[in-house]
Amino acid sequence: MFADLYDYLYHQAPTGGIPLKGTGIVVALGLIASHVWALKNKDKTQAFLKAFPRTYIWGAILLTIDFLWAEFMLANMDMGEFFTMRSNFMYIVAGGYFAVLFYMKEFLAVRALGSLMLLVAGPVLTAAFLQPQTSRLLLPILAYVWIIVGMFFIGMPFLMRDWVNALLAKPQRWNLAVYGGIGYGVVLLIAAILFY
Repeated sequence: MFADLYDYLYHQAPTGGIPLKGTGIVVALGLIASHVWALKNKDKTQAFLKAFPRTYIWGAILLTIDFLWAEFMLANMDMGEFFTMRSNFMYIVAGGYFAVLFYMKEFLAVRALGSLMLLVAGPVLTAAFLQPQTSRLLLPILAYVWIIVGMFFIGMPFLMRDWVNALLAKPQRWNLAVYGGIGYGVVLLIAAILFY
């Protein structure tokens, strides 16, 4: 079952995998829903963003998701000549998970979010890979933003705190971010329905 899911998410099966249209619609609806929520619940969202970087429980939840996803990938990916070391890699990831969970509590939520952004980008890029539509680039552009931001969050997690403070410093910045997210989601949704 998990092997079939891996093949579907990463286009390893001869019959293909996760479709461009479905991926575009899901990502677009996620963007629209999250940014509309932020627009309608401004105070709650801003308070959450301020508290998030140092909220350990969110870090533990997101890191657990990262760990399960990483183990899922390691258990099913083609490792070439390293296939005999698969179980070793899985043990190393498990050890790293517990070590980070218990000994790296500072900005754990930001680091875990950055890791999740890297993991989520994989299926999105795979869905758009070698597709003929020019509008497919809306997905890779977003995925590469996740990748770049995710790497900064992992390596320099304090940046999220600084970026949130800068975002909330002026109402115009907040409005630009919220409406920009909704607008990108709408454009992506239209492209997914009409062209993918």
